Order: sequence, then structure tokens, then C-alpha cells
Amino acid sequence: MATPSKLHILSHPIVNARLSKLRQTTTSGKEFREGIHDISLILGIEASRDLEEESFSGQTPVAPFVGSVIKPRIGLTPVLRAGMGMTDALLNLFPAARVYHLGIFREKVSLQPIEYYSKLPPNPTVDQVFLLDPLIATGGTACAAMNMLLEWGIPVDQIKLLCVLASQDGLDRVQKEHPGVEIWAAAVDAQLTPNGLILPGLGDTGDRLYNTIKDSEAL
Repeated sequence: MATPSKLHILSHPIVNARLSKLRQTTTSGKEFREGIHDISLILGIEASRDLEEESFSGQTPVAPFVGSVIKPRIGLTPVLRAGMGMTDALLNLFPAARVYHLGIFREKVSLQPIEYYSKLPPNPTVDQVFLLDPLIATGGTACAAMNMLLEWGIPVDQIKLLCVLASQDGLDRVQKEHPGVEIWAAAVDAQLTPNGLILPGLGDTGDRLYNTIKDSEAL
């Protein structure tokens, strides 16, 4: 089990209100995207509190000053496709960040993660990675993405996993398999359905982000 300091659950009225809006079936695709963006922005701000700063000397119109810039090279690794809904918010905070997409889907019967795409270059080009996955349900996808980053060469203490909503089972699995990873979640639901969906959850985040719910139902 990870130490308590490695798991951070946001407790904020704005986040709670945005998340409640996301849960509702009447929320439009546009409203859903905006809510994911807003929560992701707050997650990014909170999760970046301890980033190392580097000072520099500058000049205002009035006088010299000592400013600061973020020292580590930042990488964003959204898990396709739902992680894309979080990416723009993090790019607002880190406009120079490099974005490396990871393609992982959950097989419907076994619920096991299947990797199908990786944009990671041969060797690490960043110092700190924000892993973006809106939902941690069973935890399988998050753990698979973590393994990809670790195999790439990023130390576990330089990875921060950001999610909008997690299940307790999913968090327990991630913490068990990767006890050193720092996790930031907006909220936690206690249960999963038999087919691995968070209960009450948000539904399929990718479908709701991109208005493909009926397409999925037709499969």
C-alpha cells in the first residue's frame, strides 16, 4: 500500500459541483468536455505544487526583479482516447510540454488492458511526466500505462497520475502494483459494476467527450 502522502483526493466545492454536472445523463458533450477541462486544470495546479523552480534575473518597466521558471522538462502522456480530454488543460499550464500518446483499451470480456499504440521515443526526453487518464476503474489501464513509462526509463517518483474519478478497487490495484506513484484524483466512488464500470461513475468518458455513445451502443 502506498503511503498516504502519495494519494491526493481533491476536496473542493468547485470540483464537486463540476463532477456532479458530469455525472448527469442530461449533460451535453460540450458541457462534459468543459467540465473535464476545468477539473483537469485544478488537478494540474494542485499536482504541480512541488515542481522545482529555477531563478533568473529580469527587468520590469520599473525595476529589476528575480523571477522563476519551472526547471524540469515536462511530459504529458494521455491515455487514448479519453485522456485527450485532459490534455489541453495541462497544456495551458505547461505550454512547452511534450505530449506522448499511449493507446490502451480494455478487452470487454477479460477486462484486461491491451496496448495498441505508443508515441514514446526510444529514450526519455523529459524529466517529469503527468499521466492523464480520466477514469481509474479496475486500474488495469493505469497500471499498463505506468509499466510503459517505467520501461521507457522514467523513475516512478517522477510520474504523477491524474484522474477525474477513480474507484476504490482501482486505486488499491494501482497502489499495490506501483506503490511509489503519486496519484491525484478529483473523487473516489466505492464500487464497480460486474463489467468493470465505476458505480455511479460517469459512464464511458470517451463516448461522452466525443458524442459517440450511440455508436458504442450499436456495436
